[in-house]
Amino acid sequence: MTATIRAGAATDVGKIRRRNEDSAVAGRGIWAVADGMGGHAAGDVASNIAVTALRRLEDIHDRGPHDVRDELARANEDILAAAVADPSLGGMGTTATGLCLVRLDGADRWVVFNIGDSRVYRWSRGELDQLTVDHVAPEAITGRRGVITRALGTDPGPRPDLWVHDARPGERFLICSDGLPLEVSDADIAAVLADCPDPQQAAEELVRRAVVGGGRDNVTVVVVDHV
Repeated sequence: MTATIRAGAATDVGKIRRRNEDSAVAGRGIWAVADGMGGHAAGDVASNIAVTALRRLEDIHDRGPHDVRDELARANEDILAAAVADPSLGGMGTTATGLCLVRLDGADRWVVFNIGDSRVYRWSRGELDQLTVDHVAPEAITGRRGVITRALGTDPGPRPDLWVHDARPGERFLICSDGLPLEVSDADIAAVLADCPDPQQAAEELVRRAVVGGGRDNVTVVVVDHV
């Protein structure tokens, strides 16, 4: 891989929840957020299993989109196996959303992937675009909350959405759990991404605004710059 990447990550439990069930990875070639669900300790177990599987992508030389799909499938299998081994974890699940830098047709590309309602945005030339589609039942949406229709931890496993984009210097990506858009508008998200050139500073400021704005859910943010 020839792209030069800088990234920052931040998370907060918020004002309501007792436990942070989000997990994140900000590595050299994989950046992702997993938002766990299932109650008790199960949500954070599921999200941690998901990011552990995704971290294995770092070790794959000349990885491609199929490797991303394979690791998401393996994460689903690992979550189901953990629930069999410990029945108290039964019913746990998690979203899995992020970016993977791959080599395809001799060039660096981004693979954007999504299962659930965490999100990937691209901020470029002053425009903020949501690259992922929320897997939420439309009839259930109430103030950006709803019933998730796809999650890791199901049998059969969910079908991930994957998109491939050219890797262009100057782009900035935002990966977040739904605790961010629940409290912070797209306009305010774009303003922070414009005003904070350092990705770690941007991630921390977005999390801070989500907590100040209400903090009704865990919030996790990863900001990725292609410099």
